[in-house]
Amino acid sequence: QVQLVESGGGLVQAGDSLRLSCAASGRTFSSYGMGWFRQAPGKEREFVAAINWSGSFTYYAPSVKGRFTISRDNAKNTGYLQMNSLKPEDTAVYYCAADPIPRGIVLQTTTMGYDYWGQGTQVTVSS
Repeated sequence: QVQLVESGGGLVQAGDSLRLSCAASGRTFSSYGMGWFRQAPGKEREFVAAINWSGSFTYYAPSVKGRFTISRDNAKNTGYLQMNSLKPEDTAVYYCAADPIPRGIVLQTTTMGYDYWGQGTQVTVSS
């Protein structure tokens, strides 16, 4: 049972940048796939980005591709989401998730693909 804690959210203006962090407990996080999701009020949780265990493969939702960058530092048991050129439509609670199943280079893009979730961190982008 891995514990995930997100941080780095806040209130910013359109065009600004934020970096979210996902700190994981335990020593097995380095072997887990990782993803970021977001959920706005009244909307379903949507996929943002995913990264495999080694960080060699990434995938992004079309809405964030070119603006967001997912990364990880396994030595620190921490994942990151760098968000640039933020837009008001990026406003949501952002969640970090971990996938403990060995899948090679196959990245999970739905909530069903992840077993562990953080509590979320609020990102608000004003216009």
